[in-house]
Amino acid sequence: MKNIVLLLLVLAAFCPRAAAQTDYVPSEANLEARESFSRDRFGIFIHWGIYSMLGQGEWVMQNKNIDYQEYPRLADGFFPSKFDAGEWVSAIKASGARYITITSRHHDGFSMFKSAASSYNVVDATPFGRDVIGELAAECANQGIKLHLYYSHLDWGRTDFYPRGRTGLGTGRPDGGEWRHYLDFMNTQLTELLTSYGPIGAIWFDGVWDMDARPREDQPQIWNLYEQYELIHSLQPACLVGNNHHLLPFGGEDIQIFERDIPGRNDYGLSGQEISQLPLETCQTMNRSWGYNITDRQYKSSDELIRYLVMTAAKGANLLLNIGPRPDGTLPEEALERLRAIGSWLEANGESIYGTLAGPTGEQSWGVSTRKGDFVYLHVLDSEAGSIQLSLPGKVSAATLLDGTPLRYRQKADSLELQLPEREASCIDLIVKVKLK
Repeated sequence: MKNIVLLLLVLAAFCPRAAAQTDYVPSEANLEARESFSRDRFGIFIHWGIYSMLGQGEWVMQNKNIDYQEYPRLADGFFPSKFDAGEWVSAIKASGARYITITSRHHDGFSMFKSAASSYNVVDATPFGRDVIGELAAECANQGIKLHLYYSHLDWGRTDFYPRGRTGLGTGRPDGGEWRHYLDFMNTQLTELLTSYGPIGAIWFDGVWDMDARPREDQPQIWNLYEQYELIHSLQPACLVGNNHHLLPFGGEDIQIFERDIPGRNDYGLSGQEISQLPLETCQTMNRSWGYNITDRQYKSSDELIRYLVMTAAKGANLLLNIGPRPDGTLPEEALERLRAIGSWLEANGESIYGTLAGPTGEQSWGVSTRKGDFVYLHVLDSEAGSIQLSLPGKVSAATLLDGTPLRYRQKADSLELQLPEREASCIDLIVKVKLK
């Protein structure tokens, strides 16, 4: 009963804020950042923290019910001697990715940046003693890659975290706490992140789903979302706000996130929400894990990842592809191999991905399409298709392969029929470039 009363007090305290934020109007700088984000189409996600030392993924504290007082001892031995921000950013840039999203603080509560709000951070609590976010921010600025920051609302270790949700129940964390103190702590850390490391492309929130037993309309008040979003936009108006809550976006959010699902599909079971008019992003793993998992060798092939990128772009969305670095600070060879393959493909075919919109044809048996201005790019993913027939919003003036090779086509009143060249069964994606009159 006590917990219910406290929760009602929390909700009542923030209801005025909720009403004030329903009419969020993004700034001009924010709107420009949204357009830039949508043009990027490809980013790399990095899940890295002290959990990497156990080699069982970023949820190991929850999955193994590690005591909240014992888990922080991992920090005492965290020393990623081979971490090199320059090597990371160079490899990611060569993949064709336009931005990096890294976990600044995950559900275990450990901060990968220097923080005055808590000594439980990579500089003050580890023998490594270096600011990971600071070094990445400097290298991203040096190499022209945008930096986005993941930040967890959920915390399995802090004793002021309240109300209790559906995870972290086995860590021994006390039930209850000073919720306003926790909210202020998060706002202090967000202020540090947005005032210490230069321009930040986006804040990528996660963890709201921990309270999914509560109605959707309660979530902004429980988590103080509107006040946080207002803070972010006041500190950096161009910084985009995204929240991986698996719900329709709330006021103050600038992008919509889909976890392991291409928008419009719900293969993984987390994306039953409708698709908004905001810029879209799908996050997906290279293997099965987000954080480093020493036994997870189930990497998707480079071809599969390239096709996934194509299908995501065809929905008008970005692909945020995840890597879980090892505890020594290196990126797994399997990940580097796939980065190189994607980079080579994008170098030759990026015209059909970067800066494109969702294609006009929808998903077909032969593949998908993207569009840029008067050009429609037909991504023929079926290597056995000898011809394709489709409807387009206008007459066609030319049809070629992406390299300029002309194709035979016949235009009818309501459709276009294209003859395709023979190709190897291993062809990842035959791209046809159609110019509309």
